[in-house]
Amino acid sequence: MVQSQIVARGISDQRVIDAMLKIPRHLFVQEAFAAQAYSDSPLPIGEKQTISQPYIVALMTEKLVLTGSEKVLEIGTGSGYQTALLSVLADRVCSAERIRPLALRARKCLDSLKLFNVQLRINDSNNSPVGWDEEAPFDAIIVTAGAPAIPAVLMDQLAVGGRLVIPVGTDSDQRLLTISKDENGELLQESSVACRFVPLIGREGWQS
Repeated sequence: MVQSQIVARGISDQRVIDAMLKIPRHLFVQEAFAAQAYSDSPLPIGEKQTISQPYIVALMTEKLVLTGSEKVLEIGTGSGYQTALLSVLADRVCSAERIRPLALRARKCLDSLKLFNVQLRINDSNNSPVGWDEEAPFDAIIVTAGAPAIPAVLMDQLAVGGRLVIPVGTDSDQRLLTISKDENGELLQESSVACRFVPLIGREGWQS
């Protein structure tokens, strides 16, 4: 998977490559899909949610430019696979999930791999704000659901010098954006690939 889907498509950050070699993706998919765990596609994980295509996971992770000392916010724990990669690449991960069964399953997988630098929170109300104000600011923020616009609250919670990676667009068609906050607090935006994520639900996203 790593050689044919990740390296061959231009992912060059060796830390990201090593993390993807280390984390077993099959642990984060449903048993019925275990044989497809390393295929070049997203897979259902229950609750109408998916685990993202490996290349997209690698691309989003690489765009965070993690060095190992960061505190990272993840919006949308999902299966926990992206969370596990972040836990290997950063000092601390705060991950928020709105679907309780997914969060509990992800916690079990993370614990089985002894990835204890991850703090999970369940935001199961449609009125719950995106983000994690009590732990802000964050050196990096990653959103694993498509948003109609960049949530202002996440911009406020991004540290100076930090990076936000988020899919933005309609509820069925998005573009992957990377937003950097420079030393003066100015925001710089870069657009990359087209993508399709499940919708971000809540105050700064779509209504369920």
